[in-house]
Amino acid sequence: MNLINIENIVKAYTDSLLFDNASFTVDEHEKVGIIGINGTGKTTLLKMLVGLEEPDQGKITRANNIVIRYLPQNPQFKPGTTVLKCVMENNLNSHNEWSLESEAKSMLLKLGISEFDQKIDFLSGGQRKRIALANTLLSDAEVLVLDEPTNHLDSSMADWLEEYLKNYKGAVVMVTHDRYFLDSVSNRIVEIDKAKTYSYQTNYSGFLQLKAQREEMELATERKRQSILRVEIEWMQRGARARSTKQKAHIQRYEELAAQKGPQEESKLDISSVSTRMGKTTVELHDLTKAYDGKTLIDKFTYIFLKNDRIGFVGENGCGKSTLMKIICGMEKPDSGEVILGQTIKIGYYAQEIRNDKSAGLAYMDPNMRVIDYIKNTAEFVQTVDGSVSASVMLDRFLFPPEKQYALLGKLSGGEKRRLNLLRVLMEAPNVLILDEPTNDLDIRTLTILEDYLDHFDGIVITVSHDRYFLDRTVRRIFAFENGQINQYEGGYTDYQARKQAEEMTIMSEKEIKSEKPAEELSSKATWKSREEKVKFTYKEQKEYETIDADIAALEEKIAQCEKDCVTYARDFVKLTEITKEKEEAEAALEEKMERWMYLQELAEKIEAQKK
Repeated sequence: MNLINIENIVKAYTDSLLFDNASFTVDEHEKVGIIGINGTGKTTLLKMLVGLEEPDQGKITRANNIVIRYLPQNPQFKPGTTVLKCVMENNLNSHNEWSLESEAKSMLLKLGISEFDQKIDFLSGGQRKRIALANTLLSDAEVLVLDEPTNHLDSSMADWLEEYLKNYKGAVVMVTHDRYFLDSVSNRIVEIDKAKTYSYQTNYSGFLQLKAQREEMELATERKRQSILRVEIEWMQRGARARSTKQKAHIQRYEELAAQKGPQEESKLDISSVSTRMGKTTVELHDLTKAYDGKTLIDKFTYIFLKNDRIGFVGENGCGKSTLMKIICGMEKPDSGEVILGQTIKIGYYAQEIRNDKSAGLAYMDPNMRVIDYIKNTAEFVQTVDGSVSASVMLDRFLFPPEKQYALLGKLSGGEKRRLNLLRVLMEAPNVLILDEPTNDLDIRTLTILEDYLDHFDGIVITVSHDRYFLDRTVRRIFAFENGQINQYEGGYTDYQARKQAEEMTIMSEKEIKSEKPAEELSSKATWKSREEKVKFTYKEQKEYETIDADIAALEEKIAQCEKDCVTYARDFVKLTEITKEKEEAEAALEEKMERWMYLQELAEKIEAQKK
């Protein structure tokens, strides 16, 4: 059964044509994911679905007595209302108050909110979004319309919401940039592209394949059209005598072919590599400790970042991830411990939220400032691999064409503001990038290009994110905030998740073994599996640990000798090239050895602690 039908709508916003004779439908039980680059009208389409906006032309039909509930990108609440009342608001018609309150509290706890009587005025934007999500999910609606539902959810919350929506009996229409979430929940993808909508009856993985096929078919059709057009042009150019005998239908066919437009090439975000050279000293964190309201968030955390490190921080909301990023940037001070930054270190900080409040510092965007001035305040020119590039050209590469560069910041969509803020950070030419929830509000195409940029970024990348796909794609080491400790895991998010699941399975099996019989009745042979596995060196690791200090010293001496030889053979180009190459290889080997030393040293400390 068709629930909502949009036919041939036209919608323009300021100078942009968002929809040009576009059509869209929502059927029963469908899980529709809407995608497209920022500024193409995804949020506008959702608002038209629920009746908050009307098209300039076209028709929208909704089934009789249909109940639609909408989760906006930035929800608003009545000042002074408590958390619980905000969730229960507008839901009492289909529930009795007692059962609704019980369901509301249960859902809030799943979304990490436990203070039900707290006033909404004092909550962060992320907390407000989760409260609005609970309010929307609790309703008895035939259609849920969700704008960025996974923003501000940690991984466990996103997993819970994923399962909830997969089992939801009604229809779901959502805008999200979480590709794992989109792939798991959706059974239809609708793409907004150049003011048109394209529907794909599949999930996100299937969409990628079908879109590639569609574009290939469009190109094949265009090649055929051009081939026929060349023949027709030759025929038309045979001269006046021949033209006098031409059939009108033939001429009309030529004119129709010539008037047709070929497939337009997508506007592509172009991020040129921009960074500053990094010296030997990078970023060192020594015994950092930070507490708020008597709760310790960071407890004696120590880590030395290596050149080209790719580090991801994960954990529940409010555990201290963003606080740690601000300490590294110098925006906050630790209670104890120190942060050492090398002389050449230049940090680029990409903030979690864009705000109109001046106290937000780097995250502040004056709504009355023009786009071009916002970037020029950072730098009018920047050095890239293509040479010196102006702020205007960089804006054009970031999909802000000249006509949009003089628009006010207050007129931009949430995703466009995030993309513009990303450009500001990169225009600073940092060699350490700190990305705090970079996937919030950025469209999938921008994320894909950002991921490719990070692959080639010559510096350190530190990411706080709940986006499992982004973490898998960009990081090589995970630090997880767990039970008041920050624990290290090698690999991406999937590797971390597999390691955690394995640990949980081990704990469960140990509990099962212990519960079978009282401990005193079990023999040592029967209980050996339940004992904690001892940490120890392998034979190879033991040998490596004994010699690694000498190996590091030898490499450092080699690099020092190469630096002296560079001075000695400064006029011998061939010899100098050989020495430079030898030095670079030694530096790469030293970096690997240092990383290995840290692992072996940590293992040795665990073994020593085990003996005590």
